Amino acid sequence: MNDEEIYVRLIDVGKEFSGVRVLRNINLDFRKGEIHALVGENGAGKSTVGKIAGGYYSRSSGDLEIFGEAVSHWDPAAALKSGIAMMHQELQLVPELTVAQNVFLGIENNRGSFLTNDEPARLAAVIEVCGFQLDPNARAGSLSLADQQKIEIMRAIARDAKVIVMDEPTSSLTADEADRLHATMRRLRAMGRTIIYVSHFLDHVLSIADRVTIMREGAVVRTGSIAEETKASLVAGMLGDAGADVSYLDKTPPVRGAPPLLSVRGLVSDNGVKGADLEIHPGEIVGLIGLVGSGRTEIARAIFGADKTTAGAVMFDGKDYDDRSPRESVARGLAMVPEDRRKQGLVLSQTVRPNMTLPHLGIFSAGGFMKTGAERNAVRSLIDYFGVSPRHVDGDVVHYSGGNQQKVLLAKWIMEEPKLVILDEPSRGVDLGARRRIHEFIVELARKGAGVLLISSEIEEVLGLAHRAYLVREGRTFREIVPEEQGMDQILWALFHDEQSKTARSHS
Repeated sequence: MNDEEIYVRLIDVGKEFSGVRVLRNINLDFRKGEIHALVGENGAGKSTVGKIAGGYYSRSSGDLEIFGEAVSHWDPAAALKSGIAMMHQELQLVPELTVAQNVFLGIENNRGSFLTNDEPARLAAVIEVCGFQLDPNARAGSLSLADQQKIEIMRAIARDAKVIVMDEPTSSLTADEADRLHATMRRLRAMGRTIIYVSHFLDHVLSIADRVTIMREGAVVRTGSIAEETKASLVAGMLGDAGADVSYLDKTPPVRGAPPLLSVRGLVSDNGVKGADLEIHPGEIVGLIGLVGSGRTEIARAIFGADKTTAGAVMFDGKDYDDRSPRESVARGLAMVPEDRRKQGLVLSQTVRPNMTLPHLGIFSAGGFMKTGAERNAVRSLIDYFGVSPRHVDGDVVHYSGGNQQKVLLAKWIMEEPKLVILDEPSRGVDLGARRRIHEFIVELARKGAGVLLISSEIEEVLGLAHRAYLVREGRTFREIVPEEQGMDQILWALFHDEQSKTARSHS
């Protein structure tokens, strides 16, 4: 291999956070015109490698070579100037700016001291490369998570980078959108660009990558051609167990004959819910299945009291629940884990301990003083229960992997054993090991008699875990299904057929 064809090289690179070693003696190279995937469990170090290449993390030890030259000072600005762009799993957008302004933020055109404001026109060239269709003048904060992720992709492309680090780029995309992203990646590869592709979607990795590096516990297991790997071999390398079980757990039957724990009738909200009806019984896992933008999250937020409702009735635990609010819901035993853990779920400036105990300070205080011993013991118990890594009560959660942040967020809401838990995308952006633990947690919740409302963009996940599910379209529940009685093809036909019928009617 000619050294000129190696764009990024890590030599014996190590990384520590607050004394905790997360990378150990990493030796890797990323070559011109290749899609090089990094796979491993959350906490394996794959995102950390990507962020070191992109300048967002400094090395604790070892050397970094960029386009054949050793670098010392290396930060995002230096990386971008050298031709390396980073596309983050956790979005880095300015919500109040438009799509076009976010894409070209920091690289605007100007005449003298004045901006030319030609970003919408420049965006057309980026759209031609990536194939996404977004309104250039739409405010970024008003868009769905999937559309916001498209902005991140376009921003990296707009910088004409030779190397693009993509950290879980398909975690919020539909299957069709992921296919379009992969087509974009192939076009970039044909242009000689290099893609460092961090992903937990092994099927995507097998279909798009040229080479793959498997990581485990901060070290490289192996690097090789994707043609020599299968899904089973990748899982075995990631988990260290060729017999790892990735199937869904057996469902425990819900409590028979019990009245509904939650009953929702004709719910309407200011935020897009136009008629939701559903029931959840004790010990029952109920899913919401719909296309992106169908209103699944909005239904959950309306039930929890995060959004104002204008019509409909909610009964919870046998009582009318009209004046809903997040505070009152928590007091009644209703918890909600939101889809965006960094913006809506965690306080990233705090450690693990306050992130878990913040909603429960009442049980850890007496006479105006915190019972810190009891608090630490409770947090330590939940760390062990979920397998949070690192296992530090006062670990800096901002530096934790996505999967371990998700575990901290889940732990936060089960400390007082809620009666019903709403889970919005509970396994988004997590690896196989963390995903398995989260699924075990969901099943355990139901087994203990709690109700669960499950929302996931992965229909297979809902079908694999839920006892029943409701199909959702345009803010309405329109059909109840039993997973064992309906196949994936029937569900997709219902979702897409109804969507296509609606579109046809709107154009007639």
